[in-house]
Amino acid sequence: MQAQITINKSDQFLITGGTGLVGRALAKLLADQGFNNIVAIGSRDCDLRDGSEVQKLFSNISPDYVFHLAARVHGIGGNAKYKSDVLYENVMINTNVVEHARRSGVKKIVAMGSGCVYPELKGQEELFENQVWIGPPHPSEDSYAHSKRLMLAQLDAAKEQYGLSSAFVISGNLYGPHDSFNIEEGHVIPSLVAKFFAAARDGKPVQVWGSGVAIRDFSYCDDTASALIAILHNLEGAVNLGSGMRHPIRDIVQALHVLTGVPIEWDANKPDGQLVRFYNLDKLESTDFKAKVGLEDGIRRTYEWYVANWQVARK
Repeated sequence: MQAQITINKSDQFLITGGTGLVGRALAKLLADQGFNNIVAIGSRDCDLRDGSEVQKLFSNISPDYVFHLAARVHGIGGNAKYKSDVLYENVMINTNVVEHARRSGVKKIVAMGSGCVYPELKGQEELFENQVWIGPPHPSEDSYAHSKRLMLAQLDAAKEQYGLSSAFVISGNLYGPHDSFNIEEGHVIPSLVAKFFAAARDGKPVQVWGSGVAIRDFSYCDDTASALIAILHNLEGAVNLGSGMRHPIRDIVQALHVLTGVPIEWDANKPDGQLVRFYNLDKLESTDFKAKVGLEDGIRRTYEWYVANWQVARK
């Protein structure tokens, strides 16, 4: 833990991935806390794969602080299907953002990693920040994991050579309104929300991938935004982020079944992914952060948002 930094209300914030799940929640929370100079961008505003566009972005905004949340990301299905594209595009995005943040004199960058950067450590239930590099990532998401590991190495190098202050956030599964609700290639909660909605609308049962035994830490977007601000103020280096609430996938399926009444059919021929993955949160909790939104409440909020917005929601 570093000495807490003081941020002025007039400081300029840049949020990449600002039109997505966490970016929207983060921009709202910062505004609620009295920060007025917030630029939240999406892929339509700047192609972060293009170094010249990123250079112009930083030159025009001159941010004091950067939350780098943008990524090309899928669930297990998409990350396996588009391995080369996922690796290339995320390496370009991350490399450009970190380098131009450094060149423009950003005071600190908080960059979103992913829990898939960890190796699969059989027999170990908790993962600690110092274990990222002790083995290869799980094959189901290795391309995405390698792109995030490279960003961590870049942040560490920029700190060592140039003194760039940074935090690399290793997140659990994130969910909430404004997520990408792609049934075949999305993350587990938004994919299931879309599946149950479609099944309820069509009067059909819903097929669910795998056996439902895989255990994850699920963090609602509002809690994630609160944690990111705590990390900006207090922490350096790799930081695990999660809710501390650990659930098997079956709990999500059951919550959606209760909300919709839709019958469930399990497809055991589809992969579960890594069976157990959650994180030690001692570093994050040293900031006094505590998640407020439980899984059932968060799923209800997400489902209700999707029912009202499914025609315009990202797919």
